[in-house]
Formats: sequence, structure tokens, C-alpha cells
Amino acid sequence: MKAESITERDNALFEAGIKLGALYHQFTGSPVNLRNADSLEKAIQESIAVQPFVKEISVSIDREIIRSKLNSEFGYCELEGRMLDVRITVRYNSAVANVRLAYNAELEYPLMKIEEVYSLDSS
Repeated sequence: MKAESITERDNALFEAGIKLGALYHQFTGSPVNLRNADSLEKAIQESIAVQPFVKEISVSIDREIIRSKLNSEFGYCELEGRMLDVRITVRYNSAVANVRLAYNAELEYPLMKIEEVYSLDSS
């Protein structure tokens, strides 16, 4: 069997997947409440944005879920995957991948997926 060449597209998608997986496993379980949700979103964005090939990132934490999960005694809950809506754009040379982590209600799962992949080359 002959090995296929690894493309820029392959590398862009790999890098994007690594970013989403690292983000998910690094930040879920973090203490969150309505007062620190903005700063946690910013911390996640800034942490992932410094990694190689990341061109854009947006992070949104669902405040309604936080409200429903707050511990009445201590006033916080833990960040869960279903609270996150994250979009990342990765560029590897001319290949661009737009990926997303968002809760899929039908699957009852915080799903990571490729939304778009394209090349900046005009050829």
C-alpha cells in the first residue's frame, strides 16, 4: 500500500481538531458563575489564540445553563461542554478550516465539527 501525501488541508483540519480537544479538556470543570463567565470566555479565547495557526476564535458560555446549575450554597457551578459555543479558524499555509464546538440537543452531546474548509490559492 502506497502512503498518500499529507496536504495543507489535512494539517489545517488536524490543527483545528487539536485546538477544540485541548480547549474542551482543559476548561471543562472550571468553576463558573454569572460574575466570572465573561472573564472565563476571555481566558479560553486568549489561551487558544496563542497556539500555532489560530487566526480567529470566539467563545460563548450559556448564561441560562449557568443560572440553572448554580449551587445555592457556594454560588457557582462547573463549566460543562454543553455550555460552550466555540468557533475557531485555523490557517495552515493556504488551507483554512473553520470548526465549531456546540451542544447538539438531538444527540445530547457537545459536538465538535468542521463547518468549512477551503484553500486561499486561486488555482
